[in-house]
Amino acid sequence: MAVDKILKDEASEEKGERARMASFVGAMAIADLVKTTLGPKGMDKILQSTGRGREVTVTNDGATILKSLHIDNPAAKVLVDISKVQDDEVGDGTTSVVVLAGELLREAEKLVAAKIHPMTIIAGYRMAAECARNALLQKVVDNKENEEKFKLDLMKIAMTTLSSKILSQDKEHFAKLAVDAVLRLKGSTNLEAIQIIKKPGGSLKDSFLDEGFILDKKIGVGQPKRVENAKILVANTAMDTDKVKIYGARVRVDSMSRVADIEAAEKQKMREKVDKIIAHGINCFVNRQLIYNFPEELFANAGILAIEHADFDGIERLALVTGGEIASTFDNPESVKLGHCKLIEEIMIGEDKLIHFSGVEMGQACTIVLRGASHHVLDEAERSLHDALCVLSQTVNDSRVLLGGGWPEMVMAKDVDELARVTPGKKSHAIEAFSRALVAIPTIIADNAGLDSAELIAQLRAEHQKEDCTAGIDVITGSVSVRSRKLRWGIWLS
Repeated sequence: MAVDKILKDEASEEKGERARMASFVGAMAIADLVKTTLGPKGMDKILQSTGRGREVTVTNDGATILKSLHIDNPAAKVLVDISKVQDDEVGDGTTSVVVLAGELLREAEKLVAAKIHPMTIIAGYRMAAECARNALLQKVVDNKENEEKFKLDLMKIAMTTLSSKILSQDKEHFAKLAVDAVLRLKGSTNLEAIQIIKKPGGSLKDSFLDEGFILDKKIGVGQPKRVENAKILVANTAMDTDKVKIYGARVRVDSMSRVADIEAAEKQKMREKVDKIIAHGINCFVNRQLIYNFPEELFANAGILAIEHADFDGIERLALVTGGEIASTFDNPESVKLGHCKLIEEIMIGEDKLIHFSGVEMGQACTIVLRGASHHVLDEAERSLHDALCVLSQTVNDSRVLLGGGWPEMVMAKDVDELARVTPGKKSHAIEAFSRALVAIPTIIADNAGLDSAELIAQLRAEHQKEDCTAGIDVITGSVSVRSRKLRWGIWLS
């Protein structure tokens, strides 16, 4: 009797050993792809899109690289998802999680080849993961109570995050910007209040933090250039209907004077709309859409600053930080929530004019203005800074910190090795393999810096046999260093 086909014609099916092999190979290929970007001396990748623009991205951010890949292998897709979740939850450590997962699979492949069942390996890995986590929890330091020490911790964490990024040359400068911005949030993890503006020109060192909000727009012709105690109406409405548009409208008339009548009616409609907006008692009108000359003139006559084409992210953030809401109808002024700020003025950054809102309702709002040589540099600088801001905002909530530079991996590996010694049966092989996967992280960091990883890891392991060891790999000097200035703090998972 013929068995009905379950799968479609194009479907392919893999079972048992072949399926497992495909999973191992796919996931390890992804890990190998990003492992060269790990650590302070990790290299950048140049990615070219297959889209129309053939855009080029230069980055060493794991999540950005993996997001850009088109992957068929399902196991590889799982690893890409791991990096995305890490990026969303913590913001940094995207490469580390993928490399660690890849190394665990590499070790698992050897164990499967040695005829150890996958369930045994998983049981051993679970025991090892629990043991590794406990090893870290015993070593954490929490300086939340001491404000000075905690700020120093935040600075070190920011510098750790930035040391593997494009901003590593000026990491002190950017770490200070990031820490100041995050401390303004007063414990909130809502990074919406921190706006990043990129302006080509100058050098990265010229970047600065500005208290308040900057909108990347120009003030219109004949508008007031400075408004104090601003009442702001943020809107998303069409202000471009005071003329008959040639396209999209079909009107049959018997004389040109009728066209003039229609134009006059359109103008009158727009005048009524502007009057309704002015009736809100505002002195600043920000619109997501275009504002034609006629309404702009009416606003200028009323002494109202009108800003058009505020990009959507900008307008949403402006509404948030000024305490207003985006309006699209103006019949009920009492139900519209206006935004407030102390001063609106025009400022120059490089050769561009921008609008600066200071003394906004949401006191924690601020803008980081990034300067740099090219768009590629600025894009990567923004990604780096975003990672630092994410990690810092997480640390403000969970202030436990650990040493970096391969130190946590060695601490965990030491405890996991001890667990392997006392665990009977085949599980002990899996626990040992977990330990080897952990040690792979400092090994790769050393390899990426062009150092002799075998020698350094052997030295590091010997150091970690001592009580309360603080040794880690210092890629700047190319040696094992005992918590000197170069060995920075990093949060767990960073």
